[in-house]
Amino acid sequence: MTDAALQPLVEVRDLKMHFPIYAGLFRRHVGDIKAVDDISLDIFESETLGLVGESGCGKSTAGRAIISLYQISGGSVTIDGVDLGDLDSEGLRRMRTRMQMIFQDPQASLNPRMTVASIISEPLIEHMELTKSERLDHVYRLMDAVGLNRSFADRYPHEFSGGQRQRIGIARALALNPKFIVCDEPIAALDVSIQAQVVNLLEDLQEQFGLTYLFISHDLSMVRHIADRVAVMYLGKIVELAPRDALYTEPLHPYTQALLSAVPEPDPEHEKHRRHIILKGDVPSPANTPRGCNFCTRCPRVIDICREIEPEFREVAPGRFTACHLVESTTRATGGEPPATTTTRINPNGG
Repeated sequence: MTDAALQPLVEVRDLKMHFPIYAGLFRRHVGDIKAVDDISLDIFESETLGLVGESGCGKSTAGRAIISLYQISGGSVTIDGVDLGDLDSEGLRRMRTRMQMIFQDPQASLNPRMTVASIISEPLIEHMELTKSERLDHVYRLMDAVGLNRSFADRYPHEFSGGQRQRIGIARALALNPKFIVCDEPIAALDVSIQAQVVNLLEDLQEQFGLTYLFISHDLSMVRHIADRVAVMYLGKIVELAPRDALYTEPLHPYTQALLSAVPEPDPEHEKHRRHIILKGDVPSPANTPRGCNFCTRCPRVIDICREIEPEFREVAPGRFTACHLVESTTRATGGEPPATTTTRINPNGG
């Protein structure tokens, strides 16, 4: 990452996304589903922040809330120096050019009645004043960038494979030259054989256009390849945030340790001697979270204070944040600057 990466592009503070529960004849408000509950993080320019956690923990909801696809319940989100909460509908519309989203299911996110050229050019019609020929030239350049043949421009989404449809979605997200893209499990619906191709494409586009990613996934192996830093989410809260290599080598939070212990090792001998952490019980309901730490009902190292007091999400070492009573601060905070990391490309043919 360059020196520009030291400046946060996205600043999330105390973000809440609660969905009200209504019951009874008069539809009284009886509670809330706390899908995202008081999370704070920074995403630095030109980096990829991985957001991981098991299904239902609030990852996708957090991603959508950050770019204001949902009206948030509390907190603030600042992107490129602009507080989204201060914007009216027209101001938010103009901000759409700086932030975009790649959705999980390319089949569901593309209009089946529109051609590829129409899908990619739709944002251009809405936000840019271009002639028809200028729009078509822009569409062709985007198709070239994502590896789609220009002759496909007049075809419809059902004529493509899953990987090709996801490339169409990526081209649409790039149409307005955004700075920040939320990638909501962009490879989860794809065949394993083409997942690596799409991830490598995202890395190439990031380098080419200077993009910043929030990469949401439950695939810890894939996140290890693409992310610079990783945030681990459990029941609406971030429990650990750390540089990628540090998190995978020495996870601090018991939940992170359990997640990583479930990732299989390619070396059979090493895998045979690994200790797997088996979590007992089910994830509590987000409508009725535990009194203290959200993870206290399943944590293998739980102590009394965990059931009574919610742990503070704090920096315990330079660039390393966690919310756990068992983790002591080891080094004074240094401002949370992102450490330099290296990324590895994935061989689509294995190896």
